[in-house]
Amino acid sequence: MPKYLLLKHYRGAPAAVNDIPMEQWAPEEVTAHIDYMRDFATRLVETGEFVGEQALAPEGTFVRYGGEGKPPVTDGPFAETKDLIAGFMIIDVDSYERALELAAELSAAPGAGGKPIHEWLELRPVLGEPLVGTE
Repeated sequence: MPKYLLLKHYRGAPAAVNDIPMEQWAPEEVTAHIDYMRDFATRLVETGEFVGEQALAPEGTFVRYGGEGKPPVTDGPFAETKDLIAGFMIIDVDSYERALELAAELSAAPGAGGKPIHEWLELRPVLGEPLVGTE
């Protein structure tokens, strides 16, 4: 079964229909959103389609190798907005069509006013075979 990564963006994706930032939601709206996400994941556990998920903080740091004997080079937390990921879920489904169906359902999580967000989620396939270099 192919695996897919569903990415939720803090910003950088096209605007959602219910585009009120979470920090402006009432506490009960945040709770309803989180409950929807948990119920969605629980259902996928029951169907065998859930692999894992995690919410992410908006802060982060880019790191790269600084050279032999040198400290790593860091930059940030100044990620480009297109790279600012709010969280992810990995699903293991029978088809691309099923992945699209689940991503669309997850997009309808409630937001401000209890109305569905209809946010854009990024759907990316997980590579099935590791990349191997040739000599």
